[in-house]
Amino acid sequence: MSAGTILAADSIAPLAAEASGTSSGARTLTIVLFLLFVAATLGITIWASRQTKTATDFYAGGRGFSGFQNGLAIGGDYMSAASFLGIAGIIALYGYDGFLYSIGFLVAWLVALLLVAEPLRNSGRFTMADVLSFRMRQRPVRTAASLSTIVVSIFYLLAQMVGAGALVALLLGIKPGETFLGMTADTAKVVTIILVGALMIVYVTVGGMKGTTWVQIVKAALLMTGAALMTVLVLAKFNFNISTMLGEAAEASGKGTAFLEPGLRYGVETAGDAGKTLTSKLDLISLGLALVLGTAGLPHILIRFYTVPTARAARTSVNWAITLIGAFYLMTLALGFGAAALVGGEAIAAQDAAGNTAAPQLAEELGRDLAGDGGGAVLLAIIAAVAFATILAVVAGLTLASSSSLAHDFYANVIKRGQVDERQEVNVAKIAAFVIGAISIVLAIFAQQLNVAFLVALAFAVAASANLPAILLSLFWKRFNTAGATAGIYGGLIAAVVLVFFSPVVSGKGVNPVTGKSLSLFPADVDFHWFPLENPGLVSIPVGFACAIIGTYLSKERDREKWAELEVRSLTGSGAV
Repeated sequence: MSAGTILAADSIAPLAAEASGTSSGARTLTIVLFLLFVAATLGITIWASRQTKTATDFYAGGRGFSGFQNGLAIGGDYMSAASFLGIAGIIALYGYDGFLYSIGFLVAWLVALLLVAEPLRNSGRFTMADVLSFRMRQRPVRTAASLSTIVVSIFYLLAQMVGAGALVALLLGIKPGETFLGMTADTAKVVTIILVGALMIVYVTVGGMKGTTWVQIVKAALLMTGAALMTVLVLAKFNFNISTMLGEAAEASGKGTAFLEPGLRYGVETAGDAGKTLTSKLDLISLGLALVLGTAGLPHILIRFYTVPTARAARTSVNWAITLIGAFYLMTLALGFGAAALVGGEAIAAQDAAGNTAAPQLAEELGRDLAGDGGGAVLLAIIAAVAFATILAVVAGLTLASSSSLAHDFYANVIKRGQVDERQEVNVAKIAAFVIGAISIVLAIFAQQLNVAFLVALAFAVAASANLPAILLSLFWKRFNTAGATAGIYGGLIAAVVLVFFSPVVSGKGVNPVTGKSLSLFPADVDFHWFPLENPGLVSIPVGFACAIIGTYLSKERDREKWAELEVRSLTGSGAV
């Protein structure tokens, strides 16, 4: 399938003839490409299982990956369905405001590189909680960190699985009133979410970190190739004149020059309503804070720093990741504005109200322009398969992070107080993967109408509110203690989750003017929201830091020797595993 992602124009024609532009041909090609990727990754997973013999192999891939390999894997983990599908969709529907996601996700890596990557690699072993509990009482800190990891991971998992469901009706050509294998479009979405959940459980339980990392490396290569192919085709459509592309995107959007200016989604000026205008601008600041600070608190990204043998390799991997991610997010601009210009906002919203199918629809349009209806079917199938690869790789990483935390932090160090053998701990991690997978499947079925990029922004808000304060203060503040760590994690976590629950995301946002469906999780006639912002970061992140600082000063606990050991270890790598 990797070769399929770099088909040139002259090689698309024969495949297009085979697909013949029929819905059955497109369906067959899509399913075949998807099955090829699944078969290849299952093969990698089985191979990795034979190399996984210890807990270090399962949790950290034996620490045998190079900086370049880990950089690719980090990129594969980070460039999720939210990036490929959600950001392209938001840009296609809201123009300039959608571009803010691309910038926020990219700038966030500077925080991870400068403050977290090397000290974390030097100080921990398998999970985020290893660092947090190093100089504190193990049980309360590990319990809090484990709970936070699960909440963040489930929010992120929802985004990937919702993205998978959003692709199905488009890929299989199921229109209203039609069925495929006896399934309506809605039923097919649910079945796909269940399938993705089942596969992610298999990847984690069978392959562990080694299998998951190689799946992410393959996926990163496919995604970069697919995005580059589409970017070149989009720019070629406008004779590589970006100004022309932006002009046509603005015209096709129906919003004119406002499409290329801030204010369509965030910072909206509401005439005669200063309160609503202020709320919209604060929402923009809140989103930016969550995106920039959230990356350094994402558990599935943090555990990737443990898979390399040295701190230098950790820095190298982040540098490679920044290079790949930066190139990718630049390409999302071409994908988003290209989709607006060539597909049109109305057509995108009609297919998926949140815009999650903008990139696949653009692929279909580009392929059709290149080689007729059959070409559209071929390129759609290729890009859709890449999107599925993206989703499967990311959900595997998220499931591994949360199941590892449950097994290593909660079971081994809280319940068993460290008195457990490695085999038993790994078995618990595999059981935890089943439980987390099941919870994610159920929740994703009820969250299908939300934009996947937005769901990920919520995960970032929780990570920035609950995890980042504890990580930074643990690494850089001598006075920090157990009470501060637990207060910071619980305070930030509760603040973020409660504010999201009582925000317009859950109720009271109204209905989509195109589809007539509720824009919130609850039906349009249900409204119990009182928090005006859609993203809680502006409030919940300061709450997390405040709780951590206040909790620290309310406790007299201090361990100067452990702090000195952590400081030397985090800065030099001396004594690191």
